[in-house]
Amino acid sequence: MSSDSGTPESWISSFCALLGHEYFAEVSEEFIEDDFNLTGLQPLVTKYKEALEMILDVEPEEDEEEEDEEEEEDEPESGNGEGQMGRSSGERRHHSRMTSDLSAIETSAELLYGLIHQRFICSRAGIQQMSEKYELGHFGCCPRTNCEMARTLPVGLSDITGVDTVKLFCPSCLDVYVPPNSRFQTVDGAFFGRTFGALFLLTFPEYDLTRRGADVLSSTTSRVPDEQPLVNGMYAKNIAPSLGPGHIYQPRIYGFRVSERARSGPRMQWLRDRPSNVNDLDEARLCVSDDDDDDDESMNTNGGRAPAGRRRRPPGHSRTRRRHNQNGSPMALSTNGAESEL
Repeated sequence: MSSDSGTPESWISSFCALLGHEYFAEVSEEFIEDDFNLTGLQPLVTKYKEALEMILDVEPEEDEEEEDEEEEEDEPESGNGEGQMGRSSGERRHHSRMTSDLSAIETSAELLYGLIHQRFICSRAGIQQMSEKYELGHFGCCPRTNCEMARTLPVGLSDITGVDTVKLFCPSCLDVYVPPNSRFQTVDGAFFGRTFGALFLLTFPEYDLTRRGADVLSSTTSRVPDEQPLVNGMYAKNIAPSLGPGHIYQPRIYGFRVSERARSGPRMQWLRDRPSNVNDLDEARLCVSDDDDDDDESMNTNGGRAPAGRRRRPPGHSRTRRRHNQNGSPMALSTNGAESEL
């Protein structure tokens, strides 16, 4: 294959340009040539060396001994007719063998590239490339109506190949969906893995998840303003913005809500629930406020004095301590914290 400029197109570029491979990032050759990044992949791929050479567009070395053996097999033993017949049959056999080998190497190359791709998109260069694709909306939108076309991320439900196909993770409702187009049903989910989706949100917390695809393309930036409040280290507006009141379908009959106890009532609706005030999820603030309340109660109980020190529980199993106390035998602690009778 060749590009419009006349230069031959690389195997990686042609693979990512195939129909159904729009989610893939182009892994750099420097990443593939580093043996550390390929640790543990050789036992998982048959014809590993040949597949790696195909990915890197390296010409395979021809074996001169095999060529000599093929020439000897093609030499006529008796008569010109028999020689021509032997030569043609040898050429057909060699051609069929080359075709089958090339097909097997191509399959192994696709598998090897997918496993390398799973590691590449979790690296700094790879996740930056996926960030550019996410910002341009290459991964599509969430099919859920209440998410209002929020942008999704490709993820896998397993890191092992052959388990399941690629899925779309929506950061707005925190759920996964089957891609709407059937051409993605042949892409293995292990080529993206389970790490990429969560790592992407941790790496780029400044993305405004409330902006939809059309809003992002029409605006100059899709980042959250710095003055927005934080909850547990994340922007409050980015915590599941498409969940909670107003974003959950409520079945009704003649205007009356269907009870959860009814046969046709909503099930597991609490999974899509979200507090009206997101600050209620701030665990650090709640922990500090609880400690302050405990200190105030201790001050009132002790008559305005500082809270007394808490009695430390001795190490060891509580059931063992209770048994020793019931028997009336004293307990002693050894140097490693175990209980022993005196």
